Amino acid sequence: MREPTTPRAPRAVDVAAAAGVSTATVSRAFNAPEKVAPEVRERVLQAARDLGWFPNAAGAALASRRTMLVGALIPTLDHDVFAAQVNALQARLAAAGVTVLIGCSNYDLDHAAEQVRVMLARGMEALAIVGEEQRPALFKMIDTRAVPYVVMYAHRPNSPHPCIGFDNEAAFHRITRHLLDLGHRRFGVIHQPSTDNDRVLARLEGIRAALATEGLAIRPQHMTEGPSGIEFGRQALRSIFTQGEPPTAIICGNDALAFGALIEARAMGIAVPQTLSITGFDDVPMAAFTDPPLTTMSVDNAAIGRAAADYLLARLQGGELEKPGPLATTLIERQSTGPVA
Repeated sequence: MREPTTPRAPRAVDVAAAAGVSTATVSRAFNAPEKVAPEVRERVLQAARDLGWFPNAAGAALASRRTMLVGALIPTLDHDVFAAQVNALQARLAAAGVTVLIGCSNYDLDHAAEQVRVMLARGMEALAIVGEEQRPALFKMIDTRAVPYVVMYAHRPNSPHPCIGFDNEAAFHRITRHLLDLGHRRFGVIHQPSTDNDRVLARLEGIRAALATEGLAIRPQHMTEGPSGIEFGRQALRSIFTQGEPPTAIICGNDALAFGALIEARAMGIAVPQTLSITGFDDVPMAAFTDPPLTTMSVDNAAIGRAAADYLLARLQGGELEKPGPLATTLIERQSTGPVA
């Protein structure tokens, strides 16, 4: 009794026979569709669908020396900011036939360098990396492979890297200046971990520089650092208000921390903004609906993703581009800030 044979997987030659064309035409229909008459290409595509056949991407990559893959390295999956950037990056690149693979470092620079090593080994043609505070080995690997890359979510005037983002120092200088103009002279800061985080360090420098123009500084006990979330915002505000004469203004590193500060201020009976002004950063949708609505800084994260994609596509096509300039941020003044009582 003969053993049943396993059905053979469909091949390009089968598609060609079903569509009445050559195998070369099948290849062109998928890899260079502009070179195939529309009616012929549709016949090929229908035959492929009927047979359940699709091109061998790995084989095509070997033949063309192209993988059509771009790696995106982000610090966390828990923040809407990075999700918006990667979503826009992916959409723009997908329209050009490029697939994005995402790596997450969890704010670990050694892990980030390893993620990039793996991405390059897997044939990434370009990279989008959040933050320029990385291990030197990471950028050395990229330079050795001569792979186009861009740093997202940050822009520093003297950076050696192509950056798509905004000037974090200037943005927080602007927030601080807003509070100074309202008459505030005693400040507190609640911010995310600063270790290996160039964005946070630049933001703190912006705050300090703005205060220095008025001969002011933040008391060490009024500057708190911790996890980027509502719960730490609550803990930090309570801690600050138990450390001597409290500030009249609190600058938060993001909106989630500011939400926590607002919640704790209400729990402690601190009137906002009559007694305490609070600012956030990012202008997430909920910021307009807190009580009171949150003064914050708006950043177009989707624009960052799209601009990063456009830059990488231009580089992949052989273009020599000037380093991009900074994107704009917008101060959104709401009712969580007001003049000193």
